[in-house]
Amino acid sequence: MAGVQDQLEIKFRLTDGSDIGPKTFPAATSVATLKESILAQWPKEKENGPKTVKDVKLISAGKILENSRTLGDCRSPLCDIPGGVTTMHVVVQHQASEKEKKAANEPKQNKCSCVIL
Repeated sequence: MAGVQDQLEIKFRLTDGSDIGPKTFPAATSVATLKESILAQWPKEKENGPKTVKDVKLISAGKILENSRTLGDCRSPLCDIPGGVTTMHVVVQHQASEKEKKAANEPKQNKCSCVIL
């Protein structure tokens, strides 16, 4: 019996309303491993998919899940029904490149000029 309770069936809801899964994971699975699974199963026809684990945010029961936590740590007694499927929402946030970060931090130049006649 404990083996069944140590497994969670999860489907990942993408922003367009489509799903990846459901798939069964042990409660000891890390959030980072879930994200790697999402990367591997990401539909090829979808544009702007995540490139790395850092591009993926997982939300369950209204909370953003941290990579170092396990499914067991993130389990919500109010939302997780034994034998049911847990839905986690997937948000893709591409990380800014170093060039983009530098450009965002540079002071803006004033581009207006005055002409005195």
